[in-house]
Amino acid sequence: MFSGTYTAIVTPFKSGALDEAALERLVKMQIKGGVDGIVPVGTTGESPTVDCEEHIRIIALSVKFAAGKIKVLAGTGANATSEAIQLTQAAEKVGADGSLQVAPYYNKPTQEGLYQHFRAIARATKLPIVLYSIPGRCGVEIGVETVKRLARECKNIVGIKEAGGSCDRVSQLRAATGPKFTILSGDDSLTLPFMSVGAQGVISVASNVIPREVSQMVKLFESGKAAAALKIHERFYPLFKDLFIETNPTPVKAALAMMKVIEEEYRLPLVPMDPKNWDILRTTLKRCNVLE
Repeated sequence: MFSGTYTAIVTPFKSGALDEAALERLVKMQIKGGVDGIVPVGTTGESPTVDCEEHIRIIALSVKFAAGKIKVLAGTGANATSEAIQLTQAAEKVGADGSLQVAPYYNKPTQEGLYQHFRAIARATKLPIVLYSIPGRCGVEIGVETVKRLARECKNIVGIKEAGGSCDRVSQLRAATGPKFTILSGDDSLTLPFMSVGAQGVISVASNVIPREVSQMVKLFESGKAAAALKIHERFYPLFKDLFIETNPTPVKAALAMMKVIEEEYRLPLVPMDPKNWDILRTTLKRCNVLE
């Protein structure tokens, strides 16, 4: 349902507020680049630092700017189940195609707690839901058996964004959930390795910057042209890595600012990049022919 390339779009700010014109430019850039969809207000979209009204506004605008040309998988996860339900129902109301649900962070629920959390959200919406496991940020992994249980018992839980860094886990998830359940890479540098063992695409940070190239890489691999896909991976691997030279989404917002797509503005506690890292990223963008 959500296979292919989905861009975890940044949230552009200007003078402390949402920059709606820049958001529209970014969404149109994704459409032109041939991605399958966008993920507004995920963690790359600085969801922890936008208020509830802004959160819903960003989703609504993303739906408007996408204009039915690409799917909108709204980031509506939270570490409070009630807040996640509220945001998901709001996203459904404004026309999102689905919901991305990150594991609750900081409170580190048990696997039973994770199951109850996601089941409650699934029961509160008709939207298809993609789970998001990123233990490095959340401090907890959505276990394979928990994913299997949720996929079996909640028909609208249709996939998972996997950012645990392990091909073994992708294989385990594929074996546990069957072919209809979508597995998407959560790391650009691992997209091809993950697809080689059963993933069906990526929710990408890099496609903010290079949507056409990431989309082509995924489509080539899907069509059996692994060697051609590998060439794209090798060309942009340095960029995949340097977009995480500091905490995401700081580097990708800096890159987009260098490309004059958005202003380079963050909300505390995120701050601008260290100048040395900024220079490294700019050099990598030039070497990859993203910047002149």
